Amino acid sequence: MNDFMPRELPMTATDENGFSETKNPSLNIPGNETNVKGAENNDDVIRRILGNYDIGPKLRQLRLRKKIALVDLGKHTGLSASMLSQLENGKLIPTLPTLARIAMVFDVGIEFFFGDKRAKRVFSIVRAGERIRFPELSQSPVPGYFFEVLAYGATDKNMSAYLAEFPKLNGEQARAHFHDGSEFVHVFSGTLAINYQSELHVLREGDSVYFDASESHSYHGESDPPTKAIIIITPPRL
Repeated sequence: MNDFMPRELPMTATDENGFSETKNPSLNIPGNETNVKGAENNDDVIRRILGNYDIGPKLRQLRLRKKIALVDLGKHTGLSASMLSQLENGKLIPTLPTLARIAMVFDVGIEFFFGDKRAKRVFSIVRAGERIRFPELSQSPVPGYFFEVLAYGATDKNMSAYLAEFPKLNGEQARAHFHDGSEFVHVFSGTLAINYQSELHVLREGDSVYFDASESHSYHGESDPPTKAIIIITPPRL
């Protein structure tokens, strides 16, 4: 199966020591008073932009790394433990002076909170109309199966996923193969025969199988219309 691969005033919260942080901030930009229906409001814009920097989690990371309790950090910064907790949880947006105080305590520059945005995670959508259907072997007059790659847009994948279609064939027409890693097959319509270690197994609608793909195996459809299945291949464990 390795062959598959081809507008209101801002609310503020004041600390017991007189420091204040903005809750639900708004952008007071002259000429921006008009509220456009359906547009992002100022509060959402600010939270979305600052949320990309994960300021709260970074603050918690620093504190836990140094094994400092909220109360103790409050003594060093002049902020209450309650306010620091809300900053860590993203309930308050910190001011630059507050970040500067915290940065000094942990001996980091203020850019620590803004230098690295949230780590980019793999997220790749493949639309139904974007997939391409391939035969098992391009030169084969009677392919044993056809497949579509379900995650071709993603790079550095830890698995490969395919939508496969198996026409009705006899077992002699099935081509045996093997490859490194493991394989998972889930049949969602029709009947699929899998020959594994010289033993024939029949999967019907709703059945699944997981196996070591380094052993020779083959499959062929036993129903008309063709059998359809999801196939997932994972690399070998290191």
